[in-house]
Amino acid sequence: MISIELAIPVFILGVIFLWKCSDMLVDGTSKTAAQLGVSTLVISVLLVGFGTSAPEFAISVGAAYQNNSDISLGNVVGSCIANLLLVLGIATIIRPIKIQKKIIRREAPIMLGATIFLLIAAYLGFLDKYHLIGGIIFLALFFLFVYYFISCARKERNNSNKIKAGSTTKNLMFIILGILGVIVGAWFLIESAVCIADFLNVPTFVIAISMVAIGTSLPELVVSSVAAYKEESDIAVGNVLGSNVFNILMILGVAALFIPLKANNPESIAHLLILSLVTLILFPIIYTGEKISRLEGVFMLGIYSVFMWYTFFGYQMFF
Repeated sequence: MISIELAIPVFILGVIFLWKCSDMLVDGTSKTAAQLGVSTLVISVLLVGFGTSAPEFAISVGAAYQNNSDISLGNVVGSCIANLLLVLGIATIIRPIKIQKKIIRREAPIMLGATIFLLIAAYLGFLDKYHLIGGIIFLALFFLFVYYFISCARKERNNSNKIKAGSTTKNLMFIILGILGVIVGAWFLIESAVCIADFLNVPTFVIAISMVAIGTSLPELVVSSVAAYKEESDIAVGNVLGSNVFNILMILGVAALFIPLKANNPESIAHLLILSLVTLILFPIIYTGEKISRLEGVFMLGIYSVFMWYTFFGYQMFF
């Protein structure tokens, strides 16, 4: 861990990496999708969603390997909530996000299904007593999810014409370098955030579900914000939806293979219920119009502020 004296400089360096590399990632994604004749939504859900989930994977799986279930589970749950409220909220305030019918029909229901499945699996002990079975089931569902979207990509490619958008190799390099840079920037921010939180003596689970979760969600935040500013709504939304599915099915699936995740204790179930409610709240926002308005973005940030208050202070009244 870095020293407290280096925390602020490392934080600033992380912000610079995130901003510049996210800009590169958004450009590379939109141009690659055009070049291949595939929608940016599919590319964002699969490739960008996976790339921006790399920090969550590193933190949660690494914590599971080190037998630290609080960080492993708390990071994923907190990151999913941050993606839906903080990331989409800020991106929408920057520029209202248009919602494709494909998102309503395909991506959003898959994310909701994964979230509800997580809550049920946790309650039934498939992340604790039966964690090995649960891990296998989660990973099996994840591979089905990937297979489905690859099939969607093939169909879209067969039914569309390629658009010239520069060299495919160059654009793919932008995506790869952008993802790597975003991961490095997130690592800088996570290290500085954990150092500051540790210096302030904040409990481990609270650190994981708040500061670490926000830190690992920074790639999604910057990518979606830049995408919204550039009017790439598919990237802004697809990145969040894809990331949440990756977080739940892949990351928790792998983590559960190592250790029980303590997902069926009262505090964990409470936070999983919050995640499910937040996901359900998103649906009326999506279905009530063709875009998420700035007012709805402010509403999301308001809910996230309440959640953060509950995380730091409110949960003590119940547990």
